[in-house]
Amino acid sequence: MFHIYLTIAYLYVLWRFVVPLPITRIWRAVIGLSLLIISKYHLILIGLYGTMFSPEFPRAAVLLAGWLFCTFVLLFALVILGDLVGGIVALVTRRSIAKVLGSKFRLVIASLALTLSGIGVYQAAQLPDVQRLDVDVKGLPAAFDGLRVVQLTDLHISKAFQREWVEKVVERTNALNPDLILVTGDVIDGTVEARREDVGPLANLKAPLGIIAIPGNHEYYFGADRWIAELNRLGMRVLVNSHVALMRDQSSLLIAGVTDEAAPAFGLEGPNLDRALKGADRESPVILLKHRPEGAALSATEGVSLQLSGHTHGGMIKGLDLIAQYANRGFVSGKYEVGRLTLYVSNGTALWNGFPIRLGVPAEITEIVLRASPASQLKPSEENS
Repeated sequence: MFHIYLTIAYLYVLWRFVVPLPITRIWRAVIGLSLLIISKYHLILIGLYGTMFSPEFPRAAVLLAGWLFCTFVLLFALVILGDLVGGIVALVTRRSIAKVLGSKFRLVIASLALTLSGIGVYQAAQLPDVQRLDVDVKGLPAAFDGLRVVQLTDLHISKAFQREWVEKVVERTNALNPDLILVTGDVIDGTVEARREDVGPLANLKAPLGIIAIPGNHEYYFGADRWIAELNRLGMRVLVNSHVALMRDQSSLLIAGVTDEAAPAFGLEGPNLDRALKGADRESPVILLKHRPEGAALSATEGVSLQLSGHTHGGMIKGLDLIAQYANRGFVSGKYEVGRLTLYVSNGTALWNGFPIRLGVPAEITEIVLRASPASQLKPSEENS
């Protein structure tokens, strides 16, 4: 459906933007053909590499292609917006929509699309800042009060985000001196062979309580079993519908991790929270790592205190989150309260190179300080009063 939607978008741009241009037929043909090639960027990648997620050409070329494709998408959006506004004005003023929009309108929106895309791609390629927040965790033992956790998610290590960028992310993460690092999927885009050099710096992540990870949908696109083994080799503990108990002063905190909804398409087990919590001490608070934010309501009924997710990239463009929420059960970016569960959806540390744009939705390295909720501080006599 992705490619069908892009074809429809191209035909609309051709009809409403290219054909009315006040230029010669040859130039309209050149622009129309160029936009067709740009709109089919991902199909071209499939033809070249067998996947649209891992272009294996120089970083500058990947970002240039991303800029052109993002320009096409923004152009489509601006043409639709212009037609809607122009149509309303034409109805009110009883003038033709062509006169309302004017001959320079298409030049203006083309320039705006090119400029916004350039700014967005530049912002997407930068090193993410640190987003800090406190989260109250129901039942958190005093020994874990103030625990500093760093969440990394959607690094999408690829030709767009290579070794040098990864080294800087690791350096910035370690500088926070976290007690625990949690990685919530989509670490890579590409095979183990293609990305081994680029993911290498992840072995330098340091936290006393360890680095715990789960696979995201993109790991399944490139052989999840092999990537799980590689991430384990780099020093991470990858949870596959399982959990681990962290101990401090005879108190425990459970970190559970589930697989991604993409797994069954590759003959592997999908997310199974029951299996992940099997044999767990249910008196201990649970932090769940789940790549996609959907399923938070189920997590809440199973006694999960905090769910950390990514996948949405925060919508990438401010305003696009209003659309993205429909594909993610209403969860796109930031902190949500779902029953007695807190859900945090990160904007992502990077994003997929196939649409590398950020406008008003910054990437993040998330520093979370866990706090014992007020109910956790009650004495036994107060709990029964």
